[in-house]
Order: sequence, then structure tokens, then C-alpha cells
Amino acid sequence: MNDLMTVVDWSRAQFALTAMYHWLFVPLTIGLSMIVAIMETVYYRTGNERWKALTKFWMTLFGINFAIGVATGIILEFEFGTNWSNYSWFVGDIFGAPLAIEGLLAFFMEATFVAVMFFGWNKVSRGFHLASTWLTALGVSLSALWILVANAWMQNPVGMEFDPAQMRNVMSDFWTVAFNPVSMNKFFHAVFSAWALAGIFVVGVSSWLLWRRSNVAAARTSLKIGAWFGLAGMLLTFMTGDGSAVQVARVQPMKLAAMEGLYDGKVGQELVGFGILNTDKRPGDDADAMHFELSIPYGLSVLANHDPNTFVPGINDLINGIALTPEGDTIHTDSYAERIAIGRRAQQALRAYGEASRDGDSAAMRLAAADVARDFRYFGYGYFENPEQAVPPVAITFYAFRVMVGLGSFLLLVLVVMALASRFRPRVLDNKWVLYAGMLSLPLVWICSQAGWVVAEVGRQPWTIQDLLPVCAGISDVPASSVQTTFWLFAVIFTLLLIAEVSIMVRFIVRSSHSDIEKSNH
Repeated sequence: MNDLMTVVDWSRAQFALTAMYHWLFVPLTIGLSMIVAIMETVYYRTGNERWKALTKFWMTLFGINFAIGVATGIILEFEFGTNWSNYSWFVGDIFGAPLAIEGLLAFFMEATFVAVMFFGWNKVSRGFHLASTWLTALGVSLSALWILVANAWMQNPVGMEFDPAQMRNVMSDFWTVAFNPVSMNKFFHAVFSAWALAGIFVVGVSSWLLWRRSNVAAARTSLKIGAWFGLAGMLLTFMTGDGSAVQVARVQPMKLAAMEGLYDGKVGQELVGFGILNTDKRPGDDADAMHFELSIPYGLSVLANHDPNTFVPGINDLINGIALTPEGDTIHTDSYAERIAIGRRAQQALRAYGEASRDGDSAAMRLAAADVARDFRYFGYGYFENPEQAVPPVAITFYAFRVMVGLGSFLLLVLVVMALASRFRPRVLDNKWVLYAGMLSLPLVWICSQAGWVVAEVGRQPWTIQDLLPVCAGISDVPASSVQTTFWLFAVIFTLLLIAEVSIMVRFIVRSSHSDIEKSNH
């Protein structure tokens, strides 16, 4: 048993490592491809060579990041087969179909048109080159769409049926999977946050150039585009973040409770703006959940239900079977202890189906299949020994959520100042403190982005598929030593790739600061 948990923990750590490194590159790729397309559109419309030079400058930075992102993404997909083979079998074609579409359609589009975008200058017409740039940006976003469709199904499994004969889930409605409300909101939230990140990246680099008094005209133009583009992305991110909170409250209420460190909910639930969590608190005990907190009255009820006078269940409430309907009504449903019992019945019925199948007893197979279908909704709970095992890591989720919101608010303020200054008061951009804020935003936006991903993925633990398959049942039968070895191998490789990318980017930017961007990139 200890070796099993070691394999689970190391497999989770390896996948988290790969995903977080990959997510360093993905948002910049999505957002910067759009900024490059916008700049080239201005060049196409005006014919002004300075816009072509700016386009090529930021396109080079996009290309460096794009190459590293592809490398980490390929490894991430391979890990489903190497470390999570039980999961891969259990999800059947539901998870594979979106990833196949991503590879055949979106990634093919990226790979085809990115070559024209980089090497087609003066070889194809300006119109075709512009179209290739926009199609590359579209392909990047479509890749994100299909990957997030697959991820959202794990958060809210819909459009499927479990086939006991195959011991796996089978897709029953592709469009329900594709247009899962969680996937649509997750896609737009991820893309808009990528716009914000790329906008801040452009602002940060431009602030450094202005601080160095190098390529001032090019830096001011870039900063203006980055600030307004990033501001639009940040405002849309906040808007879709509100939609995400509503979706989480409906389909993953335990995640929402963990985000707030909320154990006992109430009508008109406040939102913790800042708090120090009591990490010794456990479900069902009498300890206080917080050592200290500053709260916004009615905030969580408004966030979750858009109504200040509604009930929001906490961890204890959910364990005891108090939940919300999709319409926001409070109901009494199955407690977690009952779900564990139902899940075990479903698993026992599945074993009975297998025995009847081996015996060729079709009548017993039909009865067992009916029992599996009746109880399958809580199949995954049958793997737990007690209800507390179904509670995600509260402290990580709670603090990551506040890091995300706090840094996002600061970055929004920076973008507002930069956007308004670039449009109405350009002299403000000569202030060294404003430029310092722009440069400081560069690392902070990645911390904010990573914190958001931690909230989404750690907050849904212990599930690989919500309510159906916990992480302990999704792993491959491999030695713990093998996973440990590859973990450290990937850690070294990814770190070297990150160092290489950052150093190449920095050298390119520094070299460009010693020359005229608008002439050297013609």
C-alpha cells in the first residue's frame, strides 16, 4: 500500500511539474501571436516599414517561446500513457477525441502557417503572409480549445456512458462534450488571461527599453499596443473568472469551499479578502477555520450565485449531503458516506458483471449492468476509506486563489496606468517608478498565471475525473523508482529549456537595444 501511494504521489508530482512548465510557455504563445497579427495588420494597411520591423521583432520572441512550448507539450501528452494508463483506458475515446482533433486540425494549422509566417517575408504576397500570421494565431487558440475541452470533461464529465463490457466510458454525444459549459468558460478564461499575460510581457520589455532610453519610439508604440491589448484581456479575464466561479459552484462545490477555506456555509456568505488559514482544521472538528480574516459581506454568495441572499455550502455541509442545484436551490442529497457506499456497490456490480461474462450468463450480465448504471455516478467514491479523503488540499487552494486575485488586481492597475498614459499623458512613461512597475509586472504575471492553474487543478483533487475516478485508481503499474527517476530527469531538462529560452530572449532583447529595431528588422 505504501509503495502504491508513493507511485501515486510521484506520478502526480511529475505531471504537475510538466504541466506547470508547459503553462509557462502556452499563454505567451497564445497572446503574443495575436499581438504580432495586430501589428502586421497595421503594416499591411499602412505600408509603413516601421510596423514591419516591430512585427518581426515581437515575432522572433514569439518563435523562441513557441518552440519550447511544443517540446514540453509533447511530453505532457505522453505521460497519459506512461504514468496514467488506467485513466487513459477508463476515459476511452472521450479524452482521446479532442486531443486527436487538436493534433490533426489545430496543430497542423499552426505547423503549416507558422513556417510561412517566419520564412515567407518577400516570398509570398503581403496579403497571404498576413493571412498566414492570423491563421497561426487562430491555430494556437484552437489548440487550446480542444485541450481545454478534454480538461473540462475531467472537471465535469458529460456526454458519456459507461460500458461494463469494455470497462471504460464511451462517448454518447460529441457536441455535449465539446460544448460543455465548463469547457466554454474555461477556454475563454484561458485565452483572455493569455492576452493579459502577453500584453504585460510587451509592456515589461518596452518599459525596460524606455528605462534604458533605447529605441524609444519603437518601445512607446509597442507599450501602447501591449497595454491596451493586455487591459482588454485582463478585463475579459475578470469577467470570465466570474463565470468560472458560477460553474465551480454548480459542478465542483467542494473546490469552491476549499478556495474559501469554508467549512460551514450560510445564507449571505461572506468572501474572505485576506485571511490566515488554520491548517490544523479538519472536517467535523470544532476548531476555527481562520486565525484571522478580513471579509467582504455577502461576497461569496454573490460570486457563486449572483444573489447576496443565497446559501453557499462549506466542506462540512457537502460531506453531510447539503448541496446546490444548477438553479442555485439548496437541497439535501447523498452524504459522502452514502456516496462511498454507493460507489462500492457500483464496483461490486462491475465485478459481478465480469464474473457473469466469464461464465456466459447473459441474464446475470444484464442485471449487473443495470446495477452499474444505477450507481455509476458515484463510482469513484468507492475507492475512499472515509469522506475526508474526498476533500482537496485546502491550504494550497485557498492561498493560490488569493495570490491569483491579488496579483491580478495589481496587474490590472498597472495596465490601466500604462494604457491611459500611453494615450493621454506620454510624459508619465518617463517616470522611472512607472517603468519599474512595468518591469516588475513581468515576473508577477507568470506567478499569477501559475496560481490560477494551481487553483483549477489542485482544487479538484483527489479526482482525475470528478466523482468517477480518483488519482489513486488512475495510475500505471510501474515501479515508484522509475517515476522518481523520470521526475528528476524532466525537472533538469525543463529547467535547462527554461534557462535556454530566457537567455535567448534576453540576449535578443539586449542586442536589439544596441541597434535600431525599426531598421535592423526590415
